[in-house]
Amino acid sequence: MEKIKWIDNQMPKTDDQHLSLMASEKIEKALEFHQSFPQYTETPLAKLDHLAEHLGLASVFVKDESYRFGLNAFKVLGGSFAMANYIAEKLGKDVSELTYDVLTSDSLRDEFGQATFFTATDGNHGRGVAWAANKLGQKAVVLMPKGTTQTRLENIQKEGATVTIEEVNYDECVRMANEMAENTPNGVMVQDTAWEGYEKIPTWIMQGYGTMALEASKELVAAGCDRPTHVFVQAGVGSLAGAVVGYFANLYPDNPPMMVVVEAEAADCLYQSAVAKDGQMRFVEGDLQTIMAGLACGEPNTISFDILANHTGVFVSCPDWVSEKGMRMLGAPIKGDPQVISGESGAVAMGLMSAAMEDPAYADLKTALKLDQHSNVLMFSTEGDTDPDNYKKIMWR
Repeated sequence: MEKIKWIDNQMPKTDDQHLSLMASEKIEKALEFHQSFPQYTETPLAKLDHLAEHLGLASVFVKDESYRFGLNAFKVLGGSFAMANYIAEKLGKDVSELTYDVLTSDSLRDEFGQATFFTATDGNHGRGVAWAANKLGQKAVVLMPKGTTQTRLENIQKEGATVTIEEVNYDECVRMANEMAENTPNGVMVQDTAWEGYEKIPTWIMQGYGTMALEASKELVAAGCDRPTHVFVQAGVGSLAGAVVGYFANLYPDNPPMMVVVEAEAADCLYQSAVAKDGQMRFVEGDLQTIMAGLACGEPNTISFDILANHTGVFVSCPDWVSEKGMRMLGAPIKGDPQVISGESGAVAMGLMSAAMEDPAYADLKTALKLDQHSNVLMFSTEGDTDPDNYKKIMWR
């Protein structure tokens, strides 16, 4: 069995200019936007008391995004907020003026016209963009990398988007979609990864993801936990991780939680960057084969990378078995704990925490993570069973 790899963050600190992008007032604005949607409900925060006791922790909380807008994943939070900000900017308005009712109105469509939103996706982000475009009366074109399952393709088609599976990896799909957007009248690239010259839309997407972190922080307090000691979050390009880490770094500036960023071993660009210790981004190339499709991204988001370099405690690279273990633990919980249906990209942090607490081979990882009986742990299950056949195969294997 392949081993989990990790490293304490020793990257040089920067001037931290991007942290303010995830300041609380900006995230409150994103939450208010999402609350204007008729489909909006706050997703549950599962409190796993029996599991916490079993593992020797004070508490374990899991934010369950399988309930988000009926789309089985959190990604729609980013795409919808970015699209609204783009439309607002084109019309010279503030996004706070563009509630769901305004965005879907005939008068706004007459004023704004028709755009085509392009994106590349492993599944959940593209579905969110397609759903939002559909609701707002706009067009969406979605490119998916080779190896994508038919189920994920069909879920996006159902939202009325034009979808293709390409014979290249995720990062190449991003480049292809961007080129198509640049060559299409009123074409707009909506991608949650940033590069030089393309930073505004990814920032809006990260702020949209912040809704999930803001909800979780309020739910924690309501559950009697004033502050998490640990926040585990998974990373593909790192936009979600940067959003979550940035939000909690802003929320607790004087006493931040231990931030743990978890990647799929096949696409561990942040871990590889941390290993190099020079503050430069590293890319992972090739087919990026992992069951964690949503994390199969080899090139980091530049904005997010800066936040993570400054505020992450430990970077972890996980083989697929770690995610499978987490899926089973969440899907078949200890009696009395709520069940969380968590997909391949959603459960990896749970498998990691279990390995650290229970396997003597990872005693030094437990020490590095500073996990003990006083730890209040928050993690994010970012998707449900978005590939139902594979979910069954893993759970019942």
